[in-house]
Amino acid sequence: MSLTFDDGTYIRSEMETPLPPPVRNLGPIGWMRENLFSSILNTLLTFFGIGLFLLIVPPLVKFMLIDAVWTGENREACLGPEVGACWPFIGAKFGQLIYGFYPFDLRWRPNIVFALGAVLLVPLLVPSWPMKRLNSLLFFVVYPVVAFVLLTGGNIDASAFLLERFGLIRPLTGDVIVAGVNIAFWVDFLLTALLVAVVAGALIGLLGGNAISAGRTTLLAFAGFGAVVLIWDVDFGLTYVETRQWGGLLVTLVIAVTGIVASLPLGIALALGRRSTMPIVRLLSVIFIEFWRGVPLITVLFFATYMLPLFLPSGMNPDGLMRALVGVALFSAAYMAEVIRGGLQAISKGQYEGAMAMGLTWGQMMRLIILPQALTLVIPGIVNSFISLFKDTTLVLIVSIFDFLGQLRASFTDPNWASPVTLYTGFAFAGLVYFFFCFGMSRYSLFVERRLNTSHRH
Repeated sequence: MSLTFDDGTYIRSEMETPLPPPVRNLGPIGWMRENLFSSILNTLLTFFGIGLFLLIVPPLVKFMLIDAVWTGENREACLGPEVGACWPFIGAKFGQLIYGFYPFDLRWRPNIVFALGAVLLVPLLVPSWPMKRLNSLLFFVVYPVVAFVLLTGGNIDASAFLLERFGLIRPLTGDVIVAGVNIAFWVDFLLTALLVAVVAGALIGLLGGNAISAGRTTLLAFAGFGAVVLIWDVDFGLTYVETRQWGGLLVTLVIAVTGIVASLPLGIALALGRRSTMPIVRLLSVIFIEFWRGVPLITVLFFATYMLPLFLPSGMNPDGLMRALVGVALFSAAYMAEVIRGGLQAISKGQYEGAMAMGLTWGQMMRLIILPQALTLVIPGIVNSFISLFKDTTLVLIVSIFDFLGQLRASFTDPNWASPVTLYTGFAFAGLVYFFFCFGMSRYSLFVERRLNTSHRH
């Protein structure tokens, strides 16, 4: 409705009803016009993608599901002219693929480790879950000790080993027994724990700039080191299982989780060191990063496994899996440092100036202002490094550590399951397992990116 004047002008008294959008932009047809056939190039790419899908997916589904064999006792069930995947082979070797040669009657211990890790990890990944600090303490501090005791059996006499190799008093004086107590042993134990605590407290004080937090961390590190060593010494009555008997997915997860958890804090420290204004710290960080980035992971594993014992004191021969874990963690930390350094360089100079204008120390500025923004910006790069590390765990087979893929390859030698499709079935199953973990990490990183709005889209 409108009012018309003599000169032909008019005033509308209410809004005109908007016209509906064109039919060609509505529904599935409209979506296809906009996303699949919006140009000649997009149309060609769409038809190419459809052709590639029809070329790969139907034969794959036919092999893995339609023509697959689901039951059988041996290779006879998987023989034939048009037989698909031999899934009874996976069922027969499933325990070996998960646990390796871990004793069958003791597999309840890895099962508890898997279940406990999932129970602690899920609340840690859910942003709205309460008590994050307690959950982090349980997952990153308590859980590794519990998992180590369960998987190995504990009772490894860790205190005697550490103090015999690195003690100050006992190697010089020998055992000093007073009233049945080895005084030299306990003095060395307290000195070692105090050294660990002072280093931890100094690092926290440097990052936090707070003497109270540094002192609290020193006390916690002192108590924590002593508790860990004593727990390792306690005889829980569990049968000792050598790491040589570990294998399969158990070893893959141990190496991947250890590398991921260790590489992130080491990478942050190295990235900060490389940008430090102190020449010695910057030089040492650059040398470390460039050295580990300049050699392939296979070389690192060979050196850690076969050459490292030659440089250690006589009689000191660390476990083979432990050497591989240290090599993988240091290797991945060097790459992680460069990813985090990219995030630090993306932070504008104004953020640093604003933090200093507020009177924050260098440690407080990094911990409260700079690092949260830098880590948020490089979430894709961090997760990409985690995924690469998870897949690179297959290289430990070179040094005779049978991870999931190595255990699968070893199972192919069983003549009871030798058939033309056994090899393809095994690698198809391995591909699904690796895709499950890698795709899960990728999707979670996308969820975190959307939550933190790292894309900066307007």
